[in-house]
Amino acid sequence: MFFQLVLTATDRNDAFAETPFAETPGDLDMTRPTPRRRLLAALTVCALGATLLSGGPAWASNDVLSPGTTIFNDPHSSTKEAAHGLRGQAKKDALRLSRIPSSTWFTDGTPAEVEHDVRKLVRHTGKKVPVLVAYNIPFRDCALYSAGGARDVAEYKAWIDGFAAGIGREKVAVVLEPDGLGVIPWYTTLDGELESCRPPEYDPETTGRDAAAERFEMLNYAVDRLQQQPHTVVYLDGTGSSWLNVGESADRLLKAGVERADGFFLNVSNYEYTENVVAYGTWISQCIAYVTQVVPGDFANCGNQYWSGGPANEWTGVTLSNQGVWSPTADDPALNTAGIDSRYDEVLGDVEPTTHFVVDTSRNGQGAWAAPAGVYPDAETWCNPPGRGLGQRPTTDTGNELVDALLWIKIPGESDGQCFRGLGGPEDPERGMIDPAAGQWFPEQARELIELARPALDR
Repeated sequence: MFFQLVLTATDRNDAFAETPFAETPGDLDMTRPTPRRRLLAALTVCALGATLLSGGPAWASNDVLSPGTTIFNDPHSSTKEAAHGLRGQAKKDALRLSRIPSSTWFTDGTPAEVEHDVRKLVRHTGKKVPVLVAYNIPFRDCALYSAGGARDVAEYKAWIDGFAAGIGREKVAVVLEPDGLGVIPWYTTLDGELESCRPPEYDPETTGRDAAAERFEMLNYAVDRLQQQPHTVVYLDGTGSSWLNVGESADRLLKAGVERADGFFLNVSNYEYTENVVAYGTWISQCIAYVTQVVPGDFANCGNQYWSGGPANEWTGVTLSNQGVWSPTADDPALNTAGIDSRYDEVLGDVEPTTHFVVDTSRNGQGAWAAPAGVYPDAETWCNPPGRGLGQRPTTDTGNELVDALLWIKIPGESDGQCFRGLGGPEDPERGMIDPAAGQWFPEQARELIELARPALDR
């Protein structure tokens, strides 16, 4: 899967500092924070396992991922299958990881085949809730490491029909199309930049203009079709805290139908600290509330991770760093979120964010990798980075009313792809070996993830 983790100028909304909003720090009295601001600040820095609030999607059509829900662990998972072909420590590692619930990915097949496969799984989950990943949209991953997907809009809709039919009346959580909103063919951002996914199958002057519209058409269809199942919750791609800026992510989510879904997902196949991802997700939810209830369409004034200015720091913003944990009390300005938090507090007033989200914590125990400076033309920090660890275990008792669950969506131990880091390959120069293809078992990485797990993995 492809992830744009380089913090480029096009990701930043530097215009924030020049808007009337930024020029008038406002009359917000930061010595008397509102109860909502105190709560959000506390939740950002608290241990997520501590139950502070009764969570769950209070505004959703069902209550599938409520606190106390047990996530289903597939006894025939790809991790368990990988263990059958391994020996020694590698086999022990795979079996150990197979005891922790991960999601099940559905990536191809005819409508009848995916209906059969989904039904076969969900009929044996009992009172536990499986996490299913639908990953078959056309131009998936823009034909990169995880290339594939349906051939066109009609084929994808038929596949989603089969996927939904297989769910039936069972309780299921669906992660709908990782990368689906982060990598869109022939897409132009809010800042007017044409993104890099430009498949040649489209003519840029004619059909290229339809490519992005088709992506939103398919995702909206999938949301509505899956929501017809009485006990299914659906989450759309919100990317991650070192990818799209908050306003850009919120805009794409709204175009894809997030207001009719149960929320969005973050950090799939990534390594960002959970605290940072939760802060980012909270800002997306606040941005959605702002642009739909306060100033419609004003995405430019949604505070984001690429400029941290706000009333609390007298509008002295910087780009937040992913090399540490963000909090409103951090001494380092590159880790301090008080400016962004206070900015939302000022513009939202009594308007509360209601869009929920889930976070992939499968491999983020050590946070993001800092590649050695000047060594690689493209460090691909998202691709099998060394020295990473398992993150918090799957749970729906998150202690945060906006966070429905911490999940293991990406299967820890499976490769991100063959990483060349801009040097042409075939070896991964950082590891001195040829990495397995995307989705194949990676024993060396599995060992690292277990050894460096945070919290430590139980024996």
